[in-house]
Amino acid sequence: MNKKIKVTFRGSEVFEFDEGTTYKDIADNFKSYFNYDILAAKVDNNIVDLSDTLKKKCNIDFFDRSSSIGNAVYARSARFILILAVRNILGNDVEVITEHSMDRGVYCSIHGAELTKDIVKKISKEMKEIVKEKYLYTKLSVSRIDAIRYFKKLKQNDKVNLLKYISNTYINLYRINDLYDYFHGKMAYSTGQINEFKLTYIKDNGFVMSLPDTTNPECTLDYTHYDKVFDKFYDYTEWGRLLGIDHASDLNRVVSQAKIGEYVNLAEAYYDAQLAKIADEIYNSDRKIKLVLLAGPSSSGKTTTSKKLSIYLRSKGFVTHAIELDNYFTDLDKRPLDENGKPDFESVRALDINLFNKQLSQLLEGKKVNLPTFNFVLGKREYKGNTLQLGEKDIIIVEGLHALNDELTLSISKDQKYKIYISPLTYLNVDNHNHIHTSDIRKLRRIVRDSKTRGYGARDTLRMWPTIKAGERENIFKFQNDVDIVVNSSLLYEIGVLKTYVEPLLFNVNEDDPEYPEALRLINFLRNFLPIPSDDVPPDSVLREFIGGSCFKN
Repeated sequence: MNKKIKVTFRGSEVFEFDEGTTYKDIADNFKSYFNYDILAAKVDNNIVDLSDTLKKKCNIDFFDRSSSIGNAVYARSARFILILAVRNILGNDVEVITEHSMDRGVYCSIHGAELTKDIVKKISKEMKEIVKEKYLYTKLSVSRIDAIRYFKKLKQNDKVNLLKYISNTYINLYRINDLYDYFHGKMAYSTGQINEFKLTYIKDNGFVMSLPDTTNPECTLDYTHYDKVFDKFYDYTEWGRLLGIDHASDLNRVVSQAKIGEYVNLAEAYYDAQLAKIADEIYNSDRKIKLVLLAGPSSSGKTTTSKKLSIYLRSKGFVTHAIELDNYFTDLDKRPLDENGKPDFESVRALDINLFNKQLSQLLEGKKVNLPTFNFVLGKREYKGNTLQLGEKDIIIVEGLHALNDELTLSISKDQKYKIYISPLTYLNVDNHNHIHTSDIRKLRRIVRDSKTRGYGARDTLRMWPTIKAGERENIFKFQNDVDIVVNSSLLYEIGVLKTYVEPLLFNVNEDDPEYPEALRLINFLRNFLPIPSDDVPPDSVLREFIGGSCFKN
């Protein structure tokens, strides 16, 4: 007789299953709780593949693609289908590279063959055939040395070099049909579960694979091309390749050779060159630019960027003035409420738009204006004699969540405004098939800064992150193409530096905390990078905004 094991579902209902039952078979008993196929299980707060088996008494829950964890599994599994489809259509000598996140999907390029719209259609058709076959994702534990030998035979040097810097004795490979690959995270149970995706041909041997996301899990929305963000990604990628830094292993090589100082300087120079270009454009513009508006998602480096840009503009003879949007908050008792009945700090309606427009108009007319200061203790605006009057060469710099929203500056003509979207658009990838999400860089930055400046633990930041992301979708991303320029605040070396600060904070998340699976994912992600000391990071670096030691005072 098989041994029966008790399983508690979502902390309340208790069931019994035979020892050795797969989590897929257990999940089939709970389909009615989910709107989409179950993709992974949470067993005592650890994320596991559905192909794993029940071994002991446990608490259990599951994820479909409407959850952040399930959606990540879905995206990873879709990439594997894509890789197999490209091999089937174009042959073993052609490599698909997942480059970076783009509008609910990932931008991919093809190396070793010319890509056309017709080929993209064939790849999409082959992916659908693989889905119909319902191949199982089979996990195999192999020695790291054997994996290196295997990938050497396939001439997949990106994985060979990556595994060189990993200390694990054993690693997990996944297989679909007859194709093996190395991925950083769990896979779905079968290809039949990955039934929603779209491929959109872009240019230069590239396309975007769009997928359902947590806000629209029911279907795949059409891809929206943000050409300015895409071009910035493309430019940065080409620059990185000129330096010979494509993957985590390339950065690790530089660190192990004690040459990282040179690349820190190169990265800082690339970032600074973007601000110098903006100052030149404003100086040489035929427009009468009087207002610089800068916005981007959380932890993009807006504060440092606005202060450094001010220096570049002053070097051109301009006189700059910073106006903080926070000082235009409406009084707390007049603040709009969010869905939970609490004051909404994220909505543009939390700002006194009429006052902001009125004062900007007065300033641009040359009038002296008494600027407000928001008292966060009392929850109301105050006036403390902080006056401002603009001269001929004066420019106002405004950075904040809603700076790119035209509603905030309706009274100002377009010719007088210069809009900047900023984000750390990292081109660096773990290897050819495992890209790094831009949001992960921002998340690591935010965890470090929250710990240093607000006394928050990693658990607190991770708990807030879904709300932060929701605010960004509503207030930031939709404006990213309606700008004069995109600034990339990513630094090619920063993950190694952030690792030294953030890793201890992540290890402090308790195993029974709801945020533990995400903390563990980030810890495993950081294992792909060698630590980099912060000694060579200059005091005016955007990275200092997060790790401390910045020469710019708030």
